[in-house]
Amino acid sequence: MIKQLVFGAAAGALALAPLSATAGPYLNPEFNGSSYGDDHLGASLNLDVGYEGGEGAYSYFIQGGPVVLMPNGVENEIEFAAKFGGSVQVAETVGIYGELSGVSGEEFAWGSKVGLKYGF
Repeated sequence: MIKQLVFGAAAGALALAPLSATAGPYLNPEFNGSSYGDDHLGASLNLDVGYEGGEGAYSYFIQGGPVVLMPNGVENEIEFAAKFGGSVQVAETVGIYGELSGVSGEEFAWGSKVGLKYGF
């Protein structure tokens, strides 16, 4: 469960990041922490390598690498995380995006998201 919460936080952070206008490889080190109320649930440190591209109204990305899972009160684990997704600009100020993600481990944790971005 902690993996899903931490990974969900990572996915949410990515949704808020602007899409790059350039294509090519990139590094994406990212630290994410999670809490619920006053309780600290844990954190994760992703060390991803990725590739992004696109043409016209379409863009895509794929990335993955080791992730250090740091759940509160439990020993840290190193697993593998990956995600891929893309977006479509449907109007000048409106885009639709989606992503699928996963983390290896005793139980495979996965997440998905879809959203709308409206600029003004």
